[in-house]
Amino acid sequence: MDRRDFLKKTSVIGTGTILLGGCAVNSTGINTVPGVKKAKAIKGNVKIGFVGVGGMGSWHCKNITNIKGAEIVAVCDIVESKVERVQKMCVDAGFKKPAGYSKGEYDFKRMIDNEDLDVVMTATPWRWHIPVVVYAMENGKHAASEVPAATTIDDCWKMVETAEKTGKYCVMLENCNYDKAELTVLNMVRKGLFGELIHGAGGYLHDLRAIKFSNKGEGLWRREHSIKKNGNLYPTHGLGPVAQYMDINRGNKFEYMVSMSSKSRGLNEFASEKFGKNDPRALQKYALGDVNVSLIKTSNGETITVYHDTNLPRPYSRINEIQGTKGIFQDYPPRIYIEGVSEKHDRWESLDKYYSKYLHPLWKEMEERTKGAAGHGGMDYLEDFRLIDALSKGRLPDMDVYDAAALSAVVGLSEKSVAEKGKPVDFPDFTRGKWKTNERIFLTDYQY
Repeated sequence: MDRRDFLKKTSVIGTGTILLGGCAVNSTGINTVPGVKKAKAIKGNVKIGFVGVGGMGSWHCKNITNIKGAEIVAVCDIVESKVERVQKMCVDAGFKKPAGYSKGEYDFKRMIDNEDLDVVMTATPWRWHIPVVVYAMENGKHAASEVPAATTIDDCWKMVETAEKTGKYCVMLENCNYDKAELTVLNMVRKGLFGELIHGAGGYLHDLRAIKFSNKGEGLWRREHSIKKNGNLYPTHGLGPVAQYMDINRGNKFEYMVSMSSKSRGLNEFASEKFGKNDPRALQKYALGDVNVSLIKTSNGETITVYHDTNLPRPYSRINEIQGTKGIFQDYPPRIYIEGVSEKHDRWESLDKYYSKYLHPLWKEMEERTKGAAGHGGMDYLEDFRLIDALSKGRLPDMDVYDAAALSAVVGLSEKSVAEKGKPVDFPDFTRGKWKTNERIFLTDYQY
């Protein structure tokens, strides 16, 4: 019995209704009050406070200084020099110098308390995502977090309940949902080229050995997760686009998953070769299996495989596969086959020939603006732009708190399944039934 089931069985009030984090739930388990509603459009500049301005955080800040209608008014990081770097970046871009906060790990609370902010964005190490976004929402600010938004099921629920209680947005900054290939394939999915969807695959396959043993940046904290955790620790880059193709939380949901991890060898061998076989880093026991494979079943009957592979030598890939009754797409390299459209019935085609007809409208409109933007070929700029655009125009963001929770839940659920020899584990329904009637938020025909 999980925490939610326990509360349902022990906290009955009156006529079969219980209270969960301020949200009424009837005896059927369906939420009797609406979820997070559209916020009013923000007049003037969207005022942003940023927490954690290392590599990824700095990219976000650079992009924000190039988005009309946005202003960074406060910056927080435990390293003062990083705060000063972003302050200079903002001044050089013609903005007022943001207030700086760097008095320890909890100084983000002082920033949130003191500053007039519309949204707090965070690119801190993973364990700080939930403390930052929850405190922001509890104090009247929208929140946006780098990925994964949470690493435990309890924290996923905490994020959801706080958003529902406060009415504030909590957005996970999944940049891969905005890449050119992913959005073009989404457009093709929406137009029915792949037929009825059957299977998808995604993953994070990235040689991070040097990063995990670095004395700066993510090396200061990321290896610790490999020491303590065994599962799919970073699922959202590969899973986000596939979830978008399959309308997860909008007519479909993740039902259950199984997860298995291989043995662990990569980090020990790398450390032994780099630092010596008797170095503590080479002798360290690493819990994380070198390759994790998780398999998800959806309520509509599709299957999804999600891979995690960061400890072995390999080229980068997110897989990005979608297969339907009429065709299939696989990325890295991008290739496609559509029955009755592709020139040969047993040969892949390049995606390039499809861009002229199916390039996503967002990329048609914004591709010139993404050139020279910070981070990952333009997709980081687009995700920042879309969030600020939503706040400015009073529309729902492309991803909501339920998406953040569903995608992030893979971390905790995979750990549980791996520990129980691949036992199936159910996904919580963070929407409490609203997935059945929720409309798509991210429409391919959105006009600027």
